[in-house]
Amino acid sequence: MAASGAAAHRSGARAPRPPPSRAARLPRLLVLLAAATAGPGAGGAARLYRAGEDAVWVLDSGSVRGATANSSAAWLVQFYSSWCGHCIGYAPTWRALAGDVRDWAAAIRVAALDCAEEKNQEVCRTYDIHFYPTFRYFKAFTKAFTTGENFKGPDRELRTVRQTMIDFLQNHTEGNRPPACPPLDPLQPSDVLSLIDSRGGHYVAVVFESNGSYVGREVILDLIPYENIVVSRALDGDAAFLETLGIPSVPSCYLIHPNGSRGLVNVAKPLRSFFSSYLKSLPNVRKKSLLLPEKPNKEENSEVMVWREFDRAKLYMADLESGLHYLLRVELATHRSLAGAQLKTLRDFVTVVAKLFPGRPPVRKLLEMLQEWLASLPLDRIPYSAILDLVNNQMRISGIFLTNHVKWVGCQGSRPELRGYPCSLWKLFHTLTVQAHPCFEDDPQAVLQTLRRYVHTFFGCKECGEHFEAMAQESMDSVKTRDQAVLWLWSRHNAVNSRLAGHLSEDPKFPKVPWPTPDLCPACHEEIKGLDSWNEGQVLVFLKQHYSSSNLIDTYSADLGESSQGRALGRGQAEGGALTPPEKVRGDQDAESLRPPGMLGPRAALPENLLHRLDLRLQSPRGPGALQEAEAAAPFLGVGFSSLDMSLCVVLYVASSLFLMVMYFFFRVRSKRWKVRLHHPAV
Repeated sequence: MAASGAAAHRSGARAPRPPPSRAARLPRLLVLLAAATAGPGAGGAARLYRAGEDAVWVLDSGSVRGATANSSAAWLVQFYSSWCGHCIGYAPTWRALAGDVRDWAAAIRVAALDCAEEKNQEVCRTYDIHFYPTFRYFKAFTKAFTTGENFKGPDRELRTVRQTMIDFLQNHTEGNRPPACPPLDPLQPSDVLSLIDSRGGHYVAVVFESNGSYVGREVILDLIPYENIVVSRALDGDAAFLETLGIPSVPSCYLIHPNGSRGLVNVAKPLRSFFSSYLKSLPNVRKKSLLLPEKPNKEENSEVMVWREFDRAKLYMADLESGLHYLLRVELATHRSLAGAQLKTLRDFVTVVAKLFPGRPPVRKLLEMLQEWLASLPLDRIPYSAILDLVNNQMRISGIFLTNHVKWVGCQGSRPELRGYPCSLWKLFHTLTVQAHPCFEDDPQAVLQTLRRYVHTFFGCKECGEHFEAMAQESMDSVKTRDQAVLWLWSRHNAVNSRLAGHLSEDPKFPKVPWPTPDLCPACHEEIKGLDSWNEGQVLVFLKQHYSSSNLIDTYSADLGESSQGRALGRGQAEGGALTPPEKVRGDQDAESLRPPGMLGPRAALPENLLHRLDLRLQSPRGPGALQEAEAAAPFLGVGFSSLDMSLCVVLYVASSLFLMVMYFFFRVRSKRWKVRLHHPAV
């Protein structure tokens, strides 16, 4: 045994060793795949698609058969493996495809199933999956088990897959065609004429296109979930017929209104996204509310909603002021007191808003006073009631006012619980990032980081705050310039809209679509490889204009003289400032003035009466209870001292008297001791 072992050792020594760089010469993808395969272990494979976050329908062994069998919609399923490098690289395209055809879900759905999960391996074998990714189509109303039809396309680019989905839908027979899918075959000229002559009480749109174009069919499918409109397509084979309708080129969209008027749709670019966006924005064209049927008797609804007409291209002061009201008087009210990190976050947030909010002078003055007061307080804990006293102007200081009710305009929803405050908060955040543009040179993340901490600390929707924090952790550090800060918030807002599209919180009258829409900013949109893409340079120009002071209007804003708070304004402001146009951020504000309160230097110059009264109340041993007495103001010698002020004066007077008496007796005893020590008896 020993000899054989020695021989083996010698033979092993003589054998050529594999070069140490052999592993390095392996294809890099194989190394990554091996590491990924070994990585999950007991934890299971990593998911490339997450239910509730992506538009992709996430299936597993227990749902794939039930979803695809006898379904009223067709399915396109990707069988993938989460450790597959190609699957990982293709995942963004698949997610983009699912989001792009989200409105087609009633006719065809985009799904995915992870074969790397152990529980799914058996079903992947049943469906005869050997390579990843594998794409299979499942027709609607298929009763017998089938492994589906393999994807047959020259490539797997988004546009190619989308067009193949349309071909697959058209291959359905009349008996198994998804009932929600409108006819996709082109109309004959005689059929178009009959549509023009008839009045069905709804819009009728006809997309004229060439034989190989898919634009018309894509627009038809885009409008599936919308009511009060029917979309069809026709080919350009009859030139004389096109000339009769005044159609100079294709693709073009011919629109017939419910009242019988008709004509070409005027869009900036003849693209699918422009046609679809225009048709969705028509009056009375809205998403179907299938999950929320109307009440049988509308009069039973006790809440009467007043609809306010507004211009989507404008920013409304009423939305911003209503959002501030809710933020300061409702959201913060969930905290009985603020201390530590919460107090610092509020100080920094109020500092940013006070310096950058392009509001009316009374609101700006209130914000500035709140910021200066918070920055000057030496306390590490303050009761919320003290903040509320200042916001409500209990001091009756002239020229301070903030509306005490909500009045949504651009943020109004079709039902009271939809849009509203979250919409106004997004508008406020965008406004702050744009207004900060000329003010920050050395810290482009300052505003974003402040907004991030506010959402994480105070925003009432915890799950929303966690999503925002995750986005911030992922990419906020990449913001290096002021323009990037504006674009970062815009792109993340669109990401949130995409995630929430189709959610119960989505307003059917205001679908969560990428913004700005083509009709608001045609230059912001391009088409690359069949996908609607952004021109970020033009988006930046649009954002700076849309959230500028010049685009902010006071229509529907609260009248500064309609409440007791408004009547506290000076005569000139009360009479002439009700619809004062918003002033721009003062040009002399530099980056130093926008530092957090701890870096602002000496105590700000607030009115001494306000500082004295608020500071004494906060330092009172009675705390928040003492603040309630502020409302019972009692004039004393012509000065607005309250009963609390007088009580504190008495307490301080008694305390100082006792202190002087103690000091008097202390020094008197000390003087007697010195006299005894220095006395020398005579000899």
